Amino acid sequence: MKKKVLITGAAGFLGSHLCDKFIAEDFYVIGMDNFITGDPKNIKHLEVNPNFEFIKHDVTEHITIEGELHYILHFASPASPIDYLKIPIQTLKVGSLGTHNLLGLAKAKKSRLLIASTSEVYGDPLVHPQTEDYCGNVNTIGPRGVYDEAKRFQESITMAYHRFHGIETRIARIFNTYGPRMRLNDGRVIPAFMGQALRGEDLTVFGDGSQTRSFCYVDDQVEGIFRLLFSDYVYPVNIGNPNEISINDFAKEIIKLTHTDQKIIYKDLPVNDPLQRQPDISLAKKLLKWEPKVQREEGMMKTFDYFKKLSHDELYKSEHRDFSKHIKI
Repeated sequence: MKKKVLITGAAGFLGSHLCDKFIAEDFYVIGMDNFITGDPKNIKHLEVNPNFEFIKHDVTEHITIEGELHYILHFASPASPIDYLKIPIQTLKVGSLGTHNLLGLAKAKKSRLLIASTSEVYGDPLVHPQTEDYCGNVNTIGPRGVYDEAKRFQESITMAYHRFHGIETRIARIFNTYGPRMRLNDGRVIPAFMGQALRGEDLTVFGDGSQTRSFCYVDDQVEGIFRLLFSDYVYPVNIGNPNEISINDFAKEIIKLTHTDQKIIYKDLPVNDPLQRQPDISLAKKLLKWEPKVQREEGMMKTFDYFKKLSHDELYKSEHRDFSKHIKI
């Protein structure tokens, strides 16, 4: 009998790659998504796979799974600033009510639960690089607070269930991840730059471009998450790539990669946008024997090849999501 795993946010960028990983590792995968930000095409290739089933469901509502359930990975959540600024309450609910429901399910099924936390729990960090024992510098009432605080609460309730109910839990603090199946116009810098390059537009940098990011290719990220799930460590672990780059330098890399001659233009920095982002992955190296293998040039080329295959309509569609049907009065 195959071990059974539930993956929420299964039709999202990262969730869909996790589905692929667990099926490849001989698990039976139940994917769950309500498609508020996920895309059915990300899991369409799994429809005929006998080791995959899909349940369309909003995890903020009661969750029922028949039979045994060995593992749960909670990856349901908007992750793009464009998305979570449009659906702030849904973002808070999936991190709070959704996590509560899944912890209850884990308790009932005696499952191990891994939650997808984020580097955003560190806010605009005063410590660099960021280690897991850094408590962060977060504006709770700023526009980005709906995502940051949802994830911080998610970590808190997960640890409470672990300590009080003895639930087996794991916490992955995920840093900027990229690769095929990212949404082109979701507001994050990699798809934004690549979409602008493909359309022949100037590359838009917010602020003066001195802010930094550290990009982890999706295959590396998935491997780190997989190893963390099967570790014995219950506290947060940074999963990301420590190779830091400024946004200015990254824009120049994209121009070189895409063989375009676009200019770089500058706009105001969004409120509370972090100026530095670099994980300290010493803990992941020690505990999980894990570190990223895919170099940025290789990963960016694979990602750009994916975006080049998009249709003309997909490339020029400025708004990919209508959230009206998900907003409850």
